Amino acid sequence: MIYTVTFNPALDYILELDKLEIGKIQKSKTELILPGGKGINVSTVLTNLEVENIALGYKAGFVGAEIERLLKNMNVKTDFIDLEGGNSRINVKISAEEETAINTNGPQISENKILELLEKLKSLTENDYLVLSGSIPSSIKDDIYERICGIVKKQNVKIVVDATKNLLVQALKYNPFLIKPNNEELGEIFDVEIHTKEDAYVYGKKLKEMGAQNVLVSMGKTGAALIDEAGQEYFLKSPEGKRVNTVGSGDSMVAGFIAGFLKYKNYNDALKMGVSAGSASALSKYLATKEEVYNLFNNI
Repeated sequence: MIYTVTFNPALDYILELDKLEIGKIQKSKTELILPGGKGINVSTVLTNLEVENIALGYKAGFVGAEIERLLKNMNVKTDFIDLEGGNSRINVKISAEEETAINTNGPQISENKILELLEKLKSLTENDYLVLSGSIPSSIKDDIYERICGIVKKQNVKIVVDATKNLLVQALKYNPFLIKPNNEELGEIFDVEIHTKEDAYVYGKKLKEMGAQNVLVSMGKTGAALIDEAGQEYFLKSPEGKRVNTVGSGDSMVAGFIAGFLKYKNYNDALKMGVSAGSASALSKYLATKEEVYNLFNNI
């Protein structure tokens, strides 16, 4: 089973405008309200690819209830923990000439609720994958991924981490099966700029030396670089096309990579599926469907 964790789920309110004009009252062309959060995005694309998974995390108030309802309608299985106060987030995404996003803070999560999640994770086994992705609320210490990895590593769970700076680096000592920084996040860790696949290889290998088994570096419309557990280097260009909505494309790449690895049992096809899923999401208004992913996969 694949489990994803989203500490800060959200409703994404996506507005499409011809042009965003600051200080003026404008009418949107289209509106979408969709469940969001990086782990939830991974679960959604895995579900679209018919890969069984369960989305873990927290929900609060009427917003949290709506997130869960929408996911149920999309056949995404959830096992969220209820918070007593506040509401889950509502984030605003504006698609105009450029993409603009306003992300809110989300509810407080107490230590007791953290312990409740950790207790759930103790039931995972060596046959399971655990995806830790995204930021955490300010009410949680930034060692939370490290705490989780320390628990599930004892059960030989395959850990996947898609996060920034300390959240990612602190998890490396637990030898995660896969990490997926983008080129900017990779550069931030080492205080450099990553422009080419050669740069990605150099600094991706440094993360391997720090403990990661496989390092997948997403590079936007350029493509993605992979250094696998044996040190083999791969690179795949993204398919051509107009980027419509890049929100969730990195999460889609994670989902595609896992789905591809489970299906084909090799890293070449896993990377191909990852790039196909990430690109399919970027080229459409919402997260990639199975048909969209395989249309790209079969033509790369």
